[in-house]
Amino acid sequence: MLQQQPYSPNKPEQDHTQAQEPTYVIGADIGGTNLRLALADNQGTIIAKWSASTVGIRDANVVVAMISEGVEAMLQQTSVPRCSLRAIAAGAPGVTDVDQGIVIATSYLMGWRDVPLRALLETALGVPAAIDNDVNVAAIGESWAGAAQETLDFVFLAVGTGIGAGIILNGQIFRGHGWTAGEVGYLLVPGTSEAPVERGKPGALEAIVGGEGIQEQWQAHWSEASTPLPKSATATQIFDHALEHNPLAQQVLENAARTLAYAIYNISLILNCPLFVLGGGVGMHPALRDATERVLAQRSARVQPQLVLSALGSEAQLIGAIRLALQTADSRAAL
Repeated sequence: MLQQQPYSPNKPEQDHTQAQEPTYVIGADIGGTNLRLALADNQGTIIAKWSASTVGIRDANVVVAMISEGVEAMLQQTSVPRCSLRAIAAGAPGVTDVDQGIVIATSYLMGWRDVPLRALLETALGVPAAIDNDVNVAAIGESWAGAAQETLDFVFLAVGTGIGAGIILNGQIFRGHGWTAGEVGYLLVPGTSEAPVERGKPGALEAIVGGEGIQEQWQAHWSEASTPLPKSATATQIFDHALEHNPLAQQVLENAARTLAYAIYNISLILNCPLFVLGGGVGMHPALRDATERVLAQRSARVQPQLVLSALGSEAQLIGAIRLALQTADSRAAL
């Protein structure tokens, strides 16, 4: 599906020099259910978008072929010549070796293991490519054009089906020695199973705060007498219901908020970051943010990070991928 949608984020002054001829980059957000692409000029302004479903698709080569199809469609619609394309960057849902360009492992939705995604993209498109974990890419987006533009140290928490963190320290993404920095979904939480978690399976924190974990808690306590909401209600529907003062929904919300607040508090003690940005379909619900703030307020006044909602929302990954693509194009041009 192709959309033409100009978009110019309120970003800081650019360090990209104007080329004599217009140049362009591609940002890609690869997910277990959707693939989204954006074509942007050398100032980061999006001039076209394209999206497609990835439901049931586990073959990385098929996804790369879809990306090629989407890039071609956007180039044709905007009359941008292929020779003007300078780079592509992609965010993938999993542990990613940025130096080697390899997706080490993704969630069960895609099931990738040791996929050389950067090489596949460069071969398919004939331009330099960069890849990173999708939450890291979203954090880059928020740092460049979102809620954290004025902050050198912050944590982006993506709370959706599961939960992950993108950590920015001194203005740079922190990935860790084994590329697993920010895998906070696996933080140990009192009252949950302490059994080792298989790679790609939900962790303890996700079991309480992630969308699927919230649904499981709801279903475990649900009864027709306790709520008009169906047993199959989503996390955001449950939070909406909590705002209407339903006791069961409020119980589930408070449990998720308390656990999330403890995780934020513990991370703050280690990193001393002044800002946490909540993103993802579950994380951006105001009820979760407000309830989490109330719990944090009960803790030490010396550890009181600001908690804000993502300014970019579902666009964070795409905007971050565009930023990463621009940096990749600049670094290659400097060689």
